[in-house]
Amino acid sequence: MKQLVIISLLVGAAAVVSTSAGTKDTYEKECARCHGSDGKGDTKMGRKLGAKDYTDPKFQETLKDDHMFKTIKEGLKEGDKTKMKPAEGLSDDEIKALVAYMRAFKK
Repeated sequence: MKQLVIISLLVGAAAVVSTSAGTKDTYEKECARCHGSDGKGDTKMGRKLGAKDYTDPKFQETLKDDHMFKTIKEGLKEGDKTKMKPAEGLSDDEIKALVAYMRAFKK
């Protein structure tokens, strides 16, 4: 029984690590071009589009998770200008993981 509990814990820990690694890969593929690998938004495209600094705790305080989720899922428009395309092919759980990943940029 003790071995079964240990194996279950190891499998659970591996799933968390795998999910974290998958989320980081998704962020790098879908978000980093504008928001930067570090979340500061200090990339050529990020500066052009006005990407915010997700390492700034004051900025993060202004954000709600549901707004971040909706923006990732549906994209972001300003007038008739598309500032961010929707992330296609991501499940709701993957988007929630991205929101949590971006929250972790806060210093």
